[in-house]
Amino acid sequence: MRYEGNKTQAISFPIGGIGTGSIGLSGSGRLIDWEIRNRPDKCSNNGFSFFAVKAEKDGQMLDARVLNGDLTAPFHGTPNVTGFSGYGYGPDRSTLAGVPHFSKCVFDGSYPYAKISFKEEKFPGKPSLSAFNPFIPMNDFDSGIPAAFFTVEIENDTNDDITYTVAASLQNLFNGGRNESFSKDGFSGVMLSPVNIDKESPKYGNLCLITDDEGCSLQEYWFRGSWFDSLGVFWQDFLKEGAIRKRTYENEIMNQKDVCTLTKSVFVPANEKRSVRFIISWSFPNFENYWNPVSGEENGLANVWKNYYAHCFRDAKDAGLYALKNWERLDRETRLFHDALAASTLPDFALDAVMSTMSVLKTATCIRLPDGSFYGWEGLQGNHGSCEGTCTHVWNYAYALPFLFPKLERNLRTTNYLYNQDENGGLHFRTQIPLGRAYSAFRPCADGQFGDIMKTYREWKISGDNDWLLSVWPMTKKAMEYAWSDKNPDRWDIDMDGVLEGRQHHTLDMELFGPSSWLNGFYLGALKAAKEMAEAMNDLEDAEKYEALFESGRKWADIHLFNGEYYIQKVQLDDYDMLSSYGEDAVGSYWNEEAGEIKYQIQNGCSIDQVTAQWHANLMGLKDIFDKEHVKKALESIYKYNFISMRDHFNPCRLYSLNDERGTVMCQWPKGVRKPVIPIPYAEETMYGFEYQAAVNMLQNGMIDQGFELIASIRARHDGENRNPYNEMECGSNYARSMAAYSILLASSGFTYDMTKNHIGFAPIYKKGEFKSFWSAGEAWGMYEEEGNTGKVSVLYGKIDLDTFYAGGNRVKCAYKNDSLIETKMDGENVRFVSGIRLSAGDAVCMEIDA
Repeated sequence: MRYEGNKTQAISFPIGGIGTGSIGLSGSGRLIDWEIRNRPDKCSNNGFSFFAVKAEKDGQMLDARVLNGDLTAPFHGTPNVTGFSGYGYGPDRSTLAGVPHFSKCVFDGSYPYAKISFKEEKFPGKPSLSAFNPFIPMNDFDSGIPAAFFTVEIENDTNDDITYTVAASLQNLFNGGRNESFSKDGFSGVMLSPVNIDKESPKYGNLCLITDDEGCSLQEYWFRGSWFDSLGVFWQDFLKEGAIRKRTYENEIMNQKDVCTLTKSVFVPANEKRSVRFIISWSFPNFENYWNPVSGEENGLANVWKNYYAHCFRDAKDAGLYALKNWERLDRETRLFHDALAASTLPDFALDAVMSTMSVLKTATCIRLPDGSFYGWEGLQGNHGSCEGTCTHVWNYAYALPFLFPKLERNLRTTNYLYNQDENGGLHFRTQIPLGRAYSAFRPCADGQFGDIMKTYREWKISGDNDWLLSVWPMTKKAMEYAWSDKNPDRWDIDMDGVLEGRQHHTLDMELFGPSSWLNGFYLGALKAAKEMAEAMNDLEDAEKYEALFESGRKWADIHLFNGEYYIQKVQLDDYDMLSSYGEDAVGSYWNEEAGEIKYQIQNGCSIDQVTAQWHANLMGLKDIFDKEHVKKALESIYKYNFISMRDHFNPCRLYSLNDERGTVMCQWPKGVRKPVIPIPYAEETMYGFEYQAAVNMLQNGMIDQGFELIASIRARHDGENRNPYNEMECGSNYARSMAAYSILLASSGFTYDMTKNHIGFAPIYKKGEFKSFWSAGEAWGMYEEEGNTGKVSVLYGKIDLDTFYAGGNRVKCAYKNDSLIETKMDGENVRFVSGIRLSAGDAVCMEIDA
């Protein structure tokens, strides 16, 4: 997507690896949000860290500028900055708004690539700054390099040959740090480290600035002075013709953060282009649990551990050299993924939603523990993670990770079963780290518990790994049985009839009392998934039990919870005795004495999440959870009642949409329907992950225009001016639930998968007959293309074995692997490749489809 003018002011494009933190590239070229020290750091900068360019002809200076666009208003300064700066002092000097820069810039973002094009009449040439970090599905190592990759390209659009010098400056994060240059084997760089900080301390770390030219000129240190001396002297140095002067100091000054500069000159003939590459890499190896420190009595567990990336790279220099040495391959494989995904047939705003929300994986929201185990916050506060523990009911919605990095998602299931399951089978929904601590004391939540069972099924189907399922099946089965266990204090389904009637904690942070299609749908989906897994494990008696419970619960829900327009919650709000049966705490938290009713319920409201389980079931291949016609009517009601303009909408909660913006609110009580005095929390809000769920559910149920309209409303709010396109917020920034957007691609392509049977398939619902889609499953990813009566599956990365293929229910007349005819026959709705086929990178199967 393209952003310019005021549409660039909210942009912070995260550049970093999975589990490494990231640096933000602003819409105007500034380096912001330095979240690389094992915690968030919103609205931060790292002093004078920037790129600049100058132009010379025949030894004469023509012009020099920082590669930034204009700073956008307001200009009164940032609040809460100490000393003679901050609010009332104007923009901070580190913005470089007082240094010559470019008056025009255009930001093009297509994650994981960003490019900013600059223009200034006085500058002879058109420079641009591009950035990325490797994003290669199935390859979590190369997608986890702690580095930001930058390219400065100069287009000489004049009729004269010009020498351009590109400068990259980086400030040491430590007072009294040490800047040490190196030049060897075709590389030049500066390593920035602290002094007097122990290497095992959580405060320890280092940075590296590096380029792929051994002959570069550099300043290890800017001039040390007071007032504004350092920036002033640097600019004088840079304006001089030729190489930048060398400067070094032998001693450290403990009250100052030193800056280094690395420059590279390129001769660019008239009307040609040249480019320069830079890497900024980092290593802050020692992660500390700062939010809930380990006590001395916890089994000798350490409160500080090494990040996974610190086991892969010795330090920032090691990571930077690896990045530069492998740049061509890393860029090629990332481009391959990007271009395939970007070629998918979707409206621009929908494709942008899929791609931009993937950026969460590259932010401080995600952590990797020493053995590579994945862990995630829900999102990020300003300088603190928001809501610990890879919260199961939030990460339920995140569909990018399981398809792009399935090993990491599978690891989440294993970790949850091993470290969060209590002796009764309950899954406590926030993983405590370091691993091995006692599980969270809070009770299991219904949507998290049953969602994890459904996701276990999904991970098994994506991977085809029967041995993995065998390893977790006893714990999965125990989790399923917790629903009706007499040791479950919440009495979910104590009478074992397939209906959740007890106290049910959920992702909106309180409890429902009594059945709802929302949480009962998760229960039904888990029963259906458990039935199929039990059959695979030859646990036939339990499979039969799960199926009977599913059928009983499904029938009850469609009879008793559907009101003709939508699904409701069955609860008597004045039933004090029912509430008190859960103890004094429940009464204290939920009884509204003044109104004489139970707080935080839905009752007859129209909830955005009422058929969420059907969305999951469709994406996982579990088919119908509820009556198909009821589901569609419920979605039509969500569109009718919940999708609104905010102009006259009352919202006492958090404001993620406002004024004339449109969004889909969490719960509405149509005219004539009584709203509880204190309804379910967040009822009046809009929240992105929930909105994507509802929108994609509409796509799955034939409401194509309505589904895309909801998605368009979300992305319109993140327009680069009012909000950051790469930060869909909920309980904090870079929120995990926003990765529900990946399901847009899955639903639009009608992607089906079952690697236990070597099966994939497609049934496009958008522009059928002229459709392209990226796909990923098993150990491979590639493209599916449909044009007229021809379907083509190509593998771009990895390998996959296929026995059957689904062509949307159509007959396949013949098929070719590359150029060789392969024997096929129809097997129900699928085409069977009689001898099976293996596709590796570069292979394709072309099929003639009889529609």
